[in-house]
Amino acid sequence: MAKSHQLLVSVPSTSSAPIWDIKCSFHSLIVVLIVSLVAGVVYLTGESGKLLFEDNSNSNSGRGKENEESLTYSSSNNKCNLFSGKWIFDNESYPLYKEQDCKFMSDQLACQKFGREDLNYQNWRWQPHQCDIPRFNATTLLEKLRNKRLVFVGDSLNRGQWVSMVCLIDTAVHDSSLKSMHYRYNTSLIIFKVKDYNATIEFYWEPLLVESNSDDPVHHRLPERIVRANSIEKHGSRWTNADFIVFNTYLWWRRPHIKVLWGSFEKSDGIYKEVKMLRSYEMALKAWADWLEIHVNRTKAQLFFMSMSPVHERAEEWGKAKGENCYSEKEIIQEEGYQGNGSDPKMMKIVESTMDELKHRGLNVHLLNITQLSEYRKEGHPSIYRKQWDSLTEEQIANPSSYADCIHWCLPGVPDVWNELLYAYIFNNY
Repeated sequence: MAKSHQLLVSVPSTSSAPIWDIKCSFHSLIVVLIVSLVAGVVYLTGESGKLLFEDNSNSNSGRGKENEESLTYSSSNNKCNLFSGKWIFDNESYPLYKEQDCKFMSDQLACQKFGREDLNYQNWRWQPHQCDIPRFNATTLLEKLRNKRLVFVGDSLNRGQWVSMVCLIDTAVHDSSLKSMHYRYNTSLIIFKVKDYNATIEFYWEPLLVESNSDDPVHHRLPERIVRANSIEKHGSRWTNADFIVFNTYLWWRRPHIKVLWGSFEKSDGIYKEVKMLRSYEMALKAWADWLEIHVNRTKAQLFFMSMSPVHERAEEWGKAKGENCYSEKEIIQEEGYQGNGSDPKMMKIVESTMDELKHRGLNVHLLNITQLSEYRKEGHPSIYRKQWDSLTEEQIANPSSYADCIHWCLPGVPDVWNELLYAYIFNNY
């Protein structure tokens, strides 16, 4: 909350003059009025001629008020879309932390640790076209999270964003005795706790949001994916009472058909049916939305949904040889508005329509549209610079692009910006 501003004007003491001394009183009054008027105009307009809003959490933030319908900040008469902008190379203020300093870094995302030498992917700052996003401040966020839970619910991409958030906070809390990490529900729930604030930043493995045969956080690589598209209570009870919840689900649905089960995995009398991907995705999001409407305390919880994180598995889309992917990429895509086949607009429309329907029911879920800004970052993936969970074959070793990870993101990197956007939304109480 911005501090109140007082205009202090020094005027000569008039204690020895008669109160009816019209000349002195009139002149003093005129001086005070003129100085107040000028100071007020200077404060409101500033050097840029735009209305200024003070943000004590970050002095570099040029934030204004946000328009709910278009997810934009307002600055004077201009509307600023936080998700429309460009990447600026900034090796002075980025990265926000060092990979080796984060005690909870994942080997899946620690690209420098596993041999990556070009580290420019760490130095890009997202710059909206007409405003700034506030720089992440761990202490300010922890104050907001005091005695509260922030839970990320979704797949491994959401887990990467959770690792980013943990690293952003971990490197700011220097006393190791004040931090802890533990697991619950057969490791489905991972809890990072900062004891001084009684604050937790958690991740819950729920890649399809509804119950599925891929619910085990370790053993989920199954040839056939099966969901109970109308069942969410198994998972929902784990996160329903959180204060801030960040959802995602996308890549696990990317196949022509999904087998849907009406019944229980524990019984043999269920009905299975192959359902087209878009329809099964729509069914799952409806079950998720219905659960939120009934079970979430809308006066307490702030809800967020991360849009799809694009993959960069087809280098021909940015002018390279067919059959190549993000392997060996070191430059970002400069073409504004670039969109590859690694994201699905039809799925995005289902997400948007689900959010709109919830809003009509009186429940606001903020959609953070990180798709376009992430599309430009083809060089930000781990590629071959990560821990390999399975031994590589001779054929793979001879062809590195065959095992390059062009789905997840190196840290520090792109997910840190997702969290800066999340941070901006949390503190504007959208």
